[in-house]
Amino acid sequence: MSSRIPGFYRLPPEARLSALENALGRDLEDFRQSDGLSLEAADLMVENVIGTFKLPNAVGINLLLNGKDVLVPMVVEEPSVVAAVSNMARLTRAAGGIFADADPGLMIGQIQVIGSDTQAMQERLEKALPELEAKASKIHPRLVERGGGLRGITLRQVHYDEPGEASESYVVVHFVLDCVDAMGANMVNTVAEALAPDVEAISGGRVGLRILSNLADQRLARARVHLRPEHLDHGDLGGEEVARGIAEAYRFAYADPYRAATHNKGIMNGVDAVALATGNDWRAIEAGAHAYAARSGQYRSLSQWKLGEDGALHGSLELPLQVGTVGGPIRVHPTVQHNLKLLGITKAGDLAQVMAAVGLVQNLGALRALATEGIQQGHMRMHARSVAATAGAVGTEVHIVAQAMHEAKDFSATKASEILAELRA
Repeated sequence: MSSRIPGFYRLPPEARLSALENALGRDLEDFRQSDGLSLEAADLMVENVIGTFKLPNAVGINLLLNGKDVLVPMVVEEPSVVAAVSNMARLTRAAGGIFADADPGLMIGQIQVIGSDTQAMQERLEKALPELEAKASKIHPRLVERGGGLRGITLRQVHYDEPGEASESYVVVHFVLDCVDAMGANMVNTVAEALAPDVEAISGGRVGLRILSNLADQRLARARVHLRPEHLDHGDLGGEEVARGIAEAYRFAYADPYRAATHNKGIMNGVDAVALATGNDWRAIEAGAHAYAARSGQYRSLSQWKLGEDGALHGSLELPLQVGTVGGPIRVHPTVQHNLKLLGITKAGDLAQVMAAVGLVQNLGALRALATEGIQQGHMRMHARSVAATAGAVGTEVHIVAQAMHEAKDFSATKASEILAELRA
């Protein structure tokens, strides 16, 4: 299977499905027959359902990941996201593609213990750690059968010292659970609830919150790419100049949290789109990623782009990715199941690698645009079709109006209406 499908974006949707079928060597009839999420299934997923809400289900092509071609399902409404992933994935193929790895599915749970003598509470809990670990290990027997389960319990002291407020201290029972191929939130919360009465009795304190942490810093995924200057040539700009521009843009994001917020948002454009397509909790992923970006005490870039001595550009991305391929909406939502089948992935760690790779190439696309033509020109070129449709263009008119707007370098609704009126006249 090859994810390299030239001219894919020019095809109409049905022809794209046929091209994917040719690339995969199997049919994708599920995408033709499925109307997505039924009202009945939606009603099982959340409360107060009155309908369903559709978003574009696209596919990122050209990605070569760890030496293998991958077709990436992406659900996103923002123009240029899928195009950037596909274009930058194609660019990185000449450099051997993206390489990625991921940690095991380790999730963190916390049990807060409140009391006046935190030191005494901690000492009592330390003596009882073997007892607590033994109990926790028996809570999810099927998880243990699949190779997961408890990976340890530690104790921490946390201090609340907000200016102008009375300070407080807590003991936190901090446990780690290997959730294998599940996102793991419910599993972790079940362990926390089961241990809470014992923790309270042993410590002599009062248990407060008992819940997972979305800062999954023991469940990291990493992606990297090595680009020589010739890989980055862009029009009249040489690859060395483009590489310098990308490295300069990264240093700005590292130094300034105002820039880092937008820099990281671009990364998450790609990560979230894959998370939505595969039924994963993009809100938890966002929370963990941004908390991880601030782990030094200042909010910084999640990615790194640095020039080597040979002038090559070295890009890398590391972020927590608490994702699953089993459980929750993954079992209920038919399109999620179709997307996972298209992706060809059954392991959560493999999905995390795909997300990290997509985040890295998405970031490369944004920084390359900033270092060359500017982000607005490329973005508005993709947005032009939506503007044309808003002005009333239909069918082939949409592409004609969008192209005329691009040539005029005017992407306003007024310009679209003028072009459409001239076309119809």
